[in-house]
Amino acid sequence: MRLFNTLTRQLEEFAPSRDNTVRMYTCGLTVYARGHIGNFRTFVCMDVLRRALKYVGGWHMHHVVNFTDVDDKTIAGAQQEGVSLREYTDRYIAAFHEDAAILGLEPVEDMPRATDPANLEAMGNMIKALDERGHTYVSEGSVYFKISTMPDYGKLARLHHEGMQAGARVDADEYAKDDARDFVLWKATKPGEPTWDVGVGPGRPGWHIECSAMALRLLGEAPIDIHAGGVDLIFPHHENEIAQSECATGRQFSRFWVHAEHLLVDDKKMSKSLGNVYSPKDIVDHGHRVSALRYLLLSSHYRKQLNFTWSGLAQAEESLTRLTDFLARLQSLPPGEAHPAVVERVDAARQAFDSALGDDLNTAAGLAAMFDLVRVINGAIDARDVSSTDATAITDLFTHFDSVLGVISLRRAEDETPPVPVEEIEQLVEARKDARRRRDFGEADRIRKDLEARGILLEDGPQGTRWKRA
Repeated sequence: MRLFNTLTRQLEEFAPSRDNTVRMYTCGLTVYARGHIGNFRTFVCMDVLRRALKYVGGWHMHHVVNFTDVDDKTIAGAQQEGVSLREYTDRYIAAFHEDAAILGLEPVEDMPRATDPANLEAMGNMIKALDERGHTYVSEGSVYFKISTMPDYGKLARLHHEGMQAGARVDADEYAKDDARDFVLWKATKPGEPTWDVGVGPGRPGWHIECSAMALRLLGEAPIDIHAGGVDLIFPHHENEIAQSECATGRQFSRFWVHAEHLLVDDKKMSKSLGNVYSPKDIVDHGHRVSALRYLLLSSHYRKQLNFTWSGLAQAEESLTRLTDFLARLQSLPPGEAHPAVVERVDAARQAFDSALGDDLNTAAGLAAMFDLVRVINGAIDARDVSSTDATAITDLFTHFDSVLGVISLRRAEDETPPVPVEEIEQLVEARKDARRRRDFGEADRIRKDLEARGILLEDGPQGTRWKRA
């Protein structure tokens, strides 16, 4: 498997460093608001990466996705609403779990939150290690990292050292690339803010120290195999994670850095002022299916910007429908021996798919391999050159495809809870069948239109009537 490493700006062969287990950390949400589809573009792409490492690479996973539940934004949000930090962030953590489930994200091994006592203790220990090695100083009760003590600071974001302001401090968690300067590790207590004492003075962590400490506490000693997130995190967050972790341990922090590109909406950046910030729940409320959203989010290469449009979502729906209709067609094939030509095409499609996903997670090429097979097999079915034995092999291959992409299983899970109860659908299908038998075509048509208006489509075929969600 090859992955593009942001640190080296090159495609590199990837394999875990030990125990046949990939130790991977993905920066999760800062839980001051519900996650939007731009966030979930990254999470879906990293979910596909996780699945490809498991089901194509054949490796075990130890994957950590964190919640940043204490930073400038979460504290400000809790104060504005007059609730505790825990109560405020619990709300958005619950929303993330809900959205992750409906988008079919595979559960990961660890989902820590920054304010877990063990994580706060790990942050304190890391800051102490940095202090012992001469990388920190204290000013007005806050502890800062001294970037002048790390000669290769800026290597991930490719910063120019002459533009750095050694000795100048920044307290904000986020800042511009041309404003690189000493950053805060531990912030002194301010009135009304939550505070902890982990041995470096009363206060609370800066944003960057949280992920470094959680990654190394849960994944073991450096280097970890993969650190992932959106491109917006390269600077300052991931750059500062490297600085803290490598200066505290004397070892490389992460071997690979993997970043997903931005999601645009109608060719514009998402903005509350433009009214184009959508959560997965908003997509459902607009009458669309979240399986189509997952399909759209993974359909383009993760290192390319993806433009979300409602028409694009409709096209994703059509593509998914084509896949599920094809798989349904396989169920009605006659018995018989396997056809050598079909076996050959199935093997070639598996190789093409695995090769595409192993080539820096090329999901677009993987989907192309799937649809090439659909086209060829549909033609063979029309020519009566496919048997039920072939269908079993084809279905097994699509199970493999979906173990990585996770869209067909998500669509099937949605279909198991249709907008009309299954029992009622089946009763109406029988009633329509009786009406047609009586040649009461008006009643039969009324039943069909009623179900269609309620989100259920009926399809008549040689094997009888089949229903599906609209």
